[in-house]
Amino acid sequence: MTDAAEKAEPPQDFDSLRVAILERRSELPKRLTQVAAYALDHPDEIAFGTAASIAASANVQPSTLVRFAQHFGFDGFSGLQLLFRARLRERTSSYEDRLRTLEQNGPALAESTTIFNGFVAAAHRSIDAVAAAVDPAAFERAVTLLAQADTIYLIAKRRSYPITSYMAYAFGKLKVRSQLVGTSAGIDDDLLAMATPRDAAFAISFSPYASESAAQARSMAARGIPVVSLTDSAFSPLSECSREWFEVVEADHAGFRSLSASMAFAMALTVSIAEKRRRG
Repeated sequence: MTDAAEKAEPPQDFDSLRVAILERRSELPKRLTQVAAYALDHPDEIAFGTAASIAASANVQPSTLVRFAQHFGFDGFSGLQLLFRARLRERTSSYEDRLRTLEQNGPALAESTTIFNGFVAAAHRSIDAVAAAVDPAAFERAVTLLAQADTIYLIAKRRSYPITSYMAYAFGKLKVRSQLVGTSAGIDDDLLAMATPRDAAFAISFSPYASESAAQARSMAARGIPVVSLTDSAFSPLSECSREWFEVVEADHAGFRSLSASMAFAMALTVSIAEKRRRG
């Protein structure tokens, strides 16, 4: 542990901790990096799990949790955990009225209606979260970068593919040249090989990350083609090769995640790019 880490004041809230983790992630030892990734991806588990259960989930020793907390200025893991609990209380309070209404109506509703309400509530949580998470300045930089491209290559697989598919449709209607990567003919690499530094790529991948999408994004970046990405973690493989990247974490209902926030973000990006190009 460095002297700077020992003397550092601990972050006062979750957002400050997230910023500190991202600033130092390149210098974190392997085990602390594992804890950092787990903490950012599973903040609710950090809030209420035990040191033993969290360590098991993050695949580290409980002592590593203590080292991680001390690295960021806390006396021990319990101090760090209080920060995560405060985040959860703040987030939960904004949904109490909505959840109370669902619970009151629940017994009188059909099962299908209850499921419907559950997904609607999850969509609301996702949209609320993305509205607070996206930095307007970073979004404007991404729009400018993509609007300047001759062709925008849209990279996604599996759950992410519907997003780029709809973006390709919208770009076509808006007269913005794009290329959807994910052909049934299996010529994705051939399509990407035609890209030049005058083009750009927009890549999407959520955990568990599609290795092919990450490899394609890295290949584009290595050739000097700017990449903008949408993902769900600061430790996503896409964040390392992107000029600009955005973190969107979809809320789930019964273990199923929708694409509500991701689709809203993607369509805002698509229309903003078209408007930027229209204005010259």
